[in-house]
Amino acid sequence: MKNRFSIGEMAKLHNTTIKTLRYYDEIDLLKPVEIDKNNGYRYYSTEQFEQLNTIQYLKEIGFTLKEIKSHLYHRDIDDFLALLEKQKELTETKIKELERVQRRFQNRINDIKLARNIMELGVPTIKEVSERKVVRLMEKISSEPELELTLRQLENSANMKSSIFIGGVGLTVSINNVDDNKFDEYNSIFILIEEGDIESPLVKTFQKGMYACIYFRGEEFDSAPYYHILLQYIKDNGFRIIGDAIERSIVDHYISNNREDHLYEIQIPVSY
Repeated sequence: MKNRFSIGEMAKLHNTTIKTLRYYDEIDLLKPVEIDKNNGYRYYSTEQFEQLNTIQYLKEIGFTLKEIKSHLYHRDIDDFLALLEKQKELTETKIKELERVQRRFQNRINDIKLARNIMELGVPTIKEVSERKVVRLMEKISSEPELELTLRQLENSANMKSSIFIGGVGLTVSINNVDDNKFDEYNSIFILIEEGDIESPLVKTFQKGMYACIYFRGEEFDSAPYYHILLQYIKDNGFRIIGDAIERSIVDHYISNNREDHLYEIQIPVSY
């Protein structure tokens, strides 16, 4: 059995590329056992198969080529154990981040399915709502351009990305404006976040408790009639308002161009 393999054969046997093997040769990571003086062809032996397998394995689990080269040259068990432990920590961090991303996508999937199937539009209800973490920017907003500008400011200040897809955007109306039936002026904008997602002075909490809620389709600034319905419901049932109203965007123009798909929810914290 022959024990010389061309660079092409070596690449094919190990599911890699000729370019990669040439680079490994250049950086002294995996040098051929023989180079033909006449034509410069590189040849490898079976003894190097396990070395290349090791390089590929370590690279796949996240080691840099510099770390791999150091291990192959020194082959110290303590150093290698330290490298594995370091890589394990990095992997655990990546897993946690992917789990957070998965939760965000699942939340958005749930919201969109809710928007497509909800039947009780314009019907007030009482809900027990859990505590929610948000990034919140206190700012007066009374028009669509102001809303878009303030949302960008919030994302930049909190160093957030792709928040439209992975977290619900919302607005709040101050308790004083709710009492005065002034629903077209918001006092803050917020983005719902996962626990531990962000560290920022802008991170705030919406307290758990009873909320009078109502769904409606349209746009944010179409909300006034639904506030009137909700306020009448609160009055008729003997509740009192104890905080700012929350207007939550579930499906808006970032997700669908069809206005009939758009869905918002007003939530007003109440108590007896």
